[in-house]
Amino acid sequence: MSDQQPIPETTETTASGRVHVIQDPDLEIKDGQLIFNRVWANLENELGRENLRFPKEIMWLGGAPGSGKGTNTPFICRERGLTAAPVVMSSLLDSPEMKRLKDAGKLVGDVEVVDLLLRELLKDEYKSGVVVDGFPRTKVQVQSVMLLHRKMIELRRQFFNTPIGPHFRRPIFRITVLFVDERTSVDRQLGRGIQVRKHNEEVRVTGEGDLWEERATDFSEELARGRYRTFKEQTYDALTSLKKYFHYHLINAQVPLSQVERSIADEFGYQSSLELDHETYDIIHHIPVVNDVVVHARQELVRRLDHYEHRYRDLFERAVTVIDEEMVTVIRRHAITGKAHVTSQNPLFDEPTAVDMLIDVLSERGYRCMYELKRASIPERIDLQTGRISCLERRIHHFEITFSAPEIRRGH
Repeated sequence: MSDQQPIPETTETTASGRVHVIQDPDLEIKDGQLIFNRVWANLENELGRENLRFPKEIMWLGGAPGSGKGTNTPFICRERGLTAAPVVMSSLLDSPEMKRLKDAGKLVGDVEVVDLLLRELLKDEYKSGVVVDGFPRTKVQVQSVMLLHRKMIELRRQFFNTPIGPHFRRPIFRITVLFVDERTSVDRQLGRGIQVRKHNEEVRVTGEGDLWEERATDFSEELARGRYRTFKEQTYDALTSLKKYFHYHLINAQVPLSQVERSIADEFGYQSSLELDHETYDIIHHIPVVNDVVVHARQELVRRLDHYEHRYRDLFERAVTVIDEEMVTVIRRHAITGKAHVTSQNPLFDEPTAVDMLIDVLSERGYRCMYELKRASIPERIDLQTGRISCLERRIHHFEITFSAPEIRRGH
């Protein structure tokens, strides 16, 4: 993800922490605001503010013709853990509602497009997140994205401390562009035309299968170039204008698919500081992430073992002797299962450092060891006059040792 400027914002303190609200005096909203406000007012009147529950994460996906949006969208969804099918604007605009509008001789303008999209995003199936393919493409649509984010923050602030507060989570907007240069785009469009024409000829001859759409731009280099330039001058600029406000991802899509997928995986890796609510992150961020813990684990293990030998040689040697005499036999006996349980009352392990030594030695040897201390009260004597029972507490040290079991060939 490229560097981005912080989103200009103000904050309001709630009982549980901060709720962030975007305030952007530099963004000039004119017609876009009128259009969006009209759509929003209709939704509020019809559904009620408390029911305007949009997805937590919305990925606004754009790409040049031939960039492979359809090919890469499933992989993007897997990387982000999004289970809902993407919202494809071209398909949405071919919906029965839009067809009825066009059949009535009415134009499909920005009001209709924005209204259709927002109503779609309110569906429960998208509540955790969704990819929106093909929006925004114009300045008005860019303004609608900004205003939607602002409205979602306002709703979160309004309902934060109410029983329905969990339905209004911190919104995450990602602007994603799959980019190819003009030559690649034109070649892929014309290549797709060849495939479409070949497929349709087979369908017409055999009568089997469905005809694919034949687009004029897939059969004319001039038209294919025009389509690319329209994307570059309108859609690309529209998406890029949101770069300083939201998480922005520019993916080089003209390299082989495996490289595109690696780039997607790198771009969309989980980042808690970006995705968790601010209050949640403030509470948990001091816990180290696993990568920070394990990256130097081997070096730290070696350092600790050398330290034991240097500082606690006698204790270290006794711990190794116990491993050799009390544990190795049990491990060998359970070698096929890959798991051994060892229970010991050896007073050596009453010393926590000795337990650390045992775990580290086994780790160095390739085993994984879990340790649990249990206490047992053993009746020792009874006071016959008072009936009081005196107990002796015993410390029981339990070790679960796991390792890779051998593969045993099973034949007939």
